[in-house]
Amino acid sequence: MSLWLGLAVAACTGDGFPQSDWQLLEPETASTAKAAMEQHAFTLTGKDTERLGVRTDSLLILHRGQLVYERYGRGFSRDNPHLLWSITKSIMGTVVGRAVNEGLIELERSICVYDDEVPQHLCAVRVLDLLQFTSGIAVKESYEGERNQVSTVLAMLYGVGSGDMARFVTEHPLREAPGHSFSYSTADAILLARVLAKAVAPTHGNEFPWTLLFEPLGITSATIEQDRAGTYVGGSYGYMTPRDLLRFGYFLLRGGCWKGEQLLTEDWIAQATVPNPAMSKKALCCDPHDVNGRSFWLNRAIPETQRIKRWPDAPDDTFAGAGHWGQYLWVIPSKDLVVVRLGDDRDGSHDSNDLLRLVLEWTDQLP
Repeated sequence: MSLWLGLAVAACTGDGFPQSDWQLLEPETASTAKAAMEQHAFTLTGKDTERLGVRTDSLLILHRGQLVYERYGRGFSRDNPHLLWSITKSIMGTVVGRAVNEGLIELERSICVYDDEVPQHLCAVRVLDLLQFTSGIAVKESYEGERNQVSTVLAMLYGVGSGDMARFVTEHPLREAPGHSFSYSTADAILLARVLAKAVAPTHGNEFPWTLLFEPLGITSATIEQDRAGTYVGGSYGYMTPRDLLRFGYFLLRGGCWKGEQLLTEDWIAQATVPNPAMSKKALCCDPHDVNGRSFWLNRAIPETQRIKRWPDAPDDTFAGAGHWGQYLWVIPSKDLVVVRLGDDRDGSHDSNDLLRLVLEWTDQLP
């Protein structure tokens, strides 16, 4: 058992959780570290309409169970649900964890056990393969600068596959046997959402993300869009207020415990934040600093594959949900810290490591 897992399990009590919402207890002392953090996060370059530079919409910091920082930019407020993009994958992956905890789905079983619409050629794919992007389904994940005919994800979200996204995914062949390679895939996440829905529908109906996760955590602002076939777009189109996303992050920090109830199996977060074994075998995508667990990005190096830490100035146990254009939910167990940063960064100038470094420099000064 890891040190962090032991601390998280031991901490599953009713203490430290907000009864309704957190009260901001921002320290009033002046701090150059805090000023540097704010300047980095909220100083716009040029006109906002030009979509240049760092464009932070919200920054919230939960330190030792207390909300110590909360600021919004560009007309946003605590009441605005924000598009989370691929943080939605981390949320839906955690809904899978809730279903596992209730005995409604098993990771090692074929997806065909749960979903009778999956064609035979994909029955070797396990639930776990979709969760950790090792399905082997021959799709291509690319975005700006690609045509729908080249990018599977664009065709799925906006083109010929948008009416029934999961069916579109299942029409693709296997590139190779499942479990042998890692390839980050919104298509896997979409198919997982349908498989999960079919597995839990007899117990939870179509509102399962709410009954399994959002309602127990007191999250009231969540929306996940559905395609015309009724499948949740579980890889992209989730919305939530920053404070509700902070609740989700605190749930992860506490190892799946909420107000004294263990809602995830005690080892779920620990297993979800171990580097995906397939990345050491064969990684077909991503930058050298991209190391994935089970729908979370990790801050671990894999020396044998030349993969490096994603946030070199942050502790090794940092993990995150991350989304397009600068969406981040960071959880740092060793610092008892959760950070929500949402934005709209279009030009690649935002450096998430710089922001996280500045956040850590400030919070390390707090009592």
